[in-house]
Amino acid sequence: MNSGWQVEVDRSTPAEWSEMLDLFDDSNIYQTWSYGGIRWGEGNLSHLILKRAGEVLGLAQVRIIRPTRFKFGMAHLRWGPLYERRGRPHDSEVVAALARSLEAEYVGKRKLFLRILPNAFGGTPRARAFQDAFGRFTPEPLVSDNTYRTFVVGLSPSIEDLRKKLDKKWRNQLSSSEKNNLKVVQGNGGDGRSDLYRTFCLMYTQMRRRKTFETAVDVAEFGRIQQDLAESHRMQVLICEDRGIPVAGLVASAMGDTAIYLLGATSDEGLKSKGAYLLQWTLIKWLKERGFKWYDLGGIDPEQNPGVYHFKKGLSGIDVTQLNPLVTCDSVASSAMVRAGLAMRRAVRACKGALHFTRPVSPEVSRT
Repeated sequence: MNSGWQVEVDRSTPAEWSEMLDLFDDSNIYQTWSYGGIRWGEGNLSHLILKRAGEVLGLAQVRIIRPTRFKFGMAHLRWGPLYERRGRPHDSEVVAALARSLEAEYVGKRKLFLRILPNAFGGTPRARAFQDAFGRFTPEPLVSDNTYRTFVVGLSPSIEDLRKKLDKKWRNQLSSSEKNNLKVVQGNGGDGRSDLYRTFCLMYTQMRRRKTFETAVDVAEFGRIQQDLAESHRMQVLICEDRGIPVAGLVASAMGDTAIYLLGATSDEGLKSKGAYLLQWTLIKWLKERGFKWYDLGGIDPEQNPGVYHFKKGLSGIDVTQLNPLVTCDSVASSAMVRAGLAMRRAVRACKGALHFTRPVSPEVSRT
């Protein structure tokens, strides 16, 4: 590292990590200790902190995968590293220092295959910053199982202008839902409304039985993550009620300057209520009031799930694709292990796709 930079690895506590996440506009649920610890196990996490003159300027939560006791495997960084300090201008030196630090620790020192899935969409300033800083890394070709395509809604216009930008049919459906005397209840569990997520899970289970779609989403696991998260990082749960009966639900994460739509469900009773439109609009207004800049609609697949695609398209967001995963490795053993594992996983998914080609695929699959 150049003079003036300090790197700390695996020295922070969960509480300290949570506090540091609040320093960054690009923080997200996938970089929380709760998400990593519950989804992958705390013993499989590593936390890197980049400082200059004692000030925290970059963070990276990394998943370590070692299939054997031997010194090879993979370090996987999802939606990071974080480098956009709140209220600060972009600093390319920070991103470059993070790239050097990550490579030195996980490739040089630990001999791992390092795979980074950046929190950046192609063609954006953030994507260019990653591409410049990680120029020594190899971009993975985009294929079905590593491509995240979504709509992102910019929240800077006034709420009136945001409504005008909605697709006409979508806006008409929203107006209909507003005339149906529906009620939206919102909370994150910290307000004593932990029952909201349980209500959502019941609707989600009903919906899965009705639609019989394939998904890797585990709503019970998300529930455990919700309970473990710091209150300020907990997911927002919105339930739409029709005369006291839950008819639709939405779960979203709102951290940094961006919210991400994670889960949605409609009950058997709510198929005609149009509550999903009211939920999305209620969340947008809530985000707008709190100064969020962006709303990521959580993944689209026009071919496998055209219904969800058209619903999300109606919010008139920008159609974007996440930057290619970036990889590097100096270890022949680690590289061979990872590439064999990826090939096997893709073969298994292809077989499942052939067996279940008549079933719609959940848009949330790519998020997990």
